[in-house]
Amino acid sequence: MPELTEWGNFYVIVGSAGGALIGLQFVVMTLISERTPARVARTADAGAAFGTPNVVHFGIVLLLSAIGSMPWRGFGYVCLVWGIIGVAAMAYTVLVLRRMRTQRAYKPVFEDWLFHALLPFVAYVMLTVSGFIARSHARRGLFFVGAATLLLLFVGIHNAWDAVTYHIYHHSKE
Repeated sequence: MPELTEWGNFYVIVGSAGGALIGLQFVVMTLISERTPARVARTADAGAAFGTPNVVHFGIVLLLSAIGSMPWRGFGYVCLVWGIIGVAAMAYTVLVLRRMRTQRAYKPVFEDWLFHALLPFVAYVMLTVSGFIARSHARRGLFFVGAATLLLLFVGIHNAWDAVTYHIYHHSKE
């Protein structure tokens, strides 16, 4: 498909980064889990609000890269898949927002709301919109998907780094 041909290298690079960062996220979470059982129990809800979404974002980056590299029969199918993923991920982001509000291990600050709720939601809205506009404006739609993918990648990197530094400095105080 000519619409996706020029994006091949982009999806290879971004998908590889997403896959590698998923692995790194698991390593980091394993190292963090070496804390005392009482502390782990208190932070399980916080992990669902702040840790799991990173793996989901990186997984969606990997998924979008795979979708962009597949030999589709028609561009309309790709647009439909983008829209479905975007809508499902927006619903997941609302769930993450709810988890952030109900967990009691950590009081989120503005940066947390921005990087764990607002920016991912914006990325998923862009992905959903791309599914609609790419049918008539393929180039513009592809740039929306590319921007959403990069935003998710950088949000995930920020959130993973933020979690690591929080645990290092917070744990060292104890």
